[in-house]
Amino acid sequence: MPAYVITDVKVSDPQRYQAYTAISPQAVAEAGGRFLARGGRAQQLEGERTPGRVVVVEFPTYEAACAFYESALYRQARAERAGATERFEMVVVDGVPG
Repeated sequence: MPAYVITDVKVSDPQRYQAYTAISPQAVAEAGGRFLARGGRAQQLEGERTPGRVVVVEFPTYEAACAFYESALYRQARAERAGATERFEMVVVDGVPG
């Protein structure tokens, strides 16, 4: 069953954030993930928060998504991201059975 990592980011330092986006796609690919959305148009339909940069990544399993987050390469990407965002929220959620 697939799993999804959903991230909502408010970038405060675009130059510094580029270092993160240079590394993170390889970490996603190595864990078997693929981007479904990566910073395109986003609009709040309900609730109070205005979305920032929304990213959705599909992984083959929940465990693969968690392994991506804990991988050495993604830890390096997270270190590069430090100080580049005002808000960075990430969740992993199971998909629905096929």
